[in-house]
Amino acid sequence: MNRNVILSCLCAAGVSFGAHAAETAPVAMEKQIEVHGENYVPGMGEIMGATQMRHAKLWFAGKAGNWDLAGYELDEIREGMDDAVKYHPVFKKDAPIADILDKFIAQPLNDLESAIKAKDNVKFRKSFDHLTRACNECHQAVSQGFIVIKRPGTLQYTNQEFAVRKN
Repeated sequence: MNRNVILSCLCAAGVSFGAHAAETAPVAMEKQIEVHGENYVPGMGEIMGATQMRHAKLWFAGKAGNWDLAGYELDEIREGMDDAVKYHPVFKKDAPIADILDKFIAQPLNDLESAIKAKDNVKFRKSFDHLTRACNECHQAVSQGFIVIKRPGTLQYTNQEFAVRKN
């Protein structure tokens, strides 16, 4: 497989390769990706872009009642938040990410986890909308209010089945 095909596939999976220097971010060696002989650290935009993808997939999984997939996507969102704290502990020089995420995102994620474990569609929808509002409040708090997240309308992942698979 040639190099361009590999890079295209990685980009399609949500990994962005660019010239990005994260000089002030502490970097965990086990999470670094080597690209062109240099260590790559995902930027906040890449982390949040992947989180937005997970947000959409979480919605479609919950809407379909695929609670295993919904739980998986919720765990992936949490992992992304952990990566944001790890790689960018301070955003825009004055906002400690761990504190901001704890203030805005922790409770909505816990509520979603509870709804998923209970397999409660009504609670899931309410908790999902609470998470979506919390994302937008967080963006406002860090002067990124121009990034507005909403409940997905159209399934953009036509190559994935969200319904529970019958064995």
